[in-house]
Amino acid sequence: MTLFTPEDLLRYLYKESSPDLTVAIEAALKEDWMLREKLQVLRSSADGLDKIVVAPRMEVIQRVMNYARMTAVQEPESVSHP
Repeated sequence: MTLFTPEDLLRYLYKESSPDLTVAIEAALKEDWMLREKLQVLRSSADGLDKIVVAPRMEVIQRVMNYARMTAVQEPESVSHP
């Protein structure tokens, strides 16, 4: 029985493993239910890694707003003519 590291399983999951490693993992998955469970856990965890976050953190927005407040140019008051 070959022991596979979590890194080996991640490479397999993302189809980045070598052909030899892929064959070895697939053969082991047929026989080893614990390995199948580990792979399933990694699959579940990896689902969250594939999602793209498109919103900036609130801290970043706040810093931009604070900077804008500090550097804002005040418009001159209009001069009233009699």
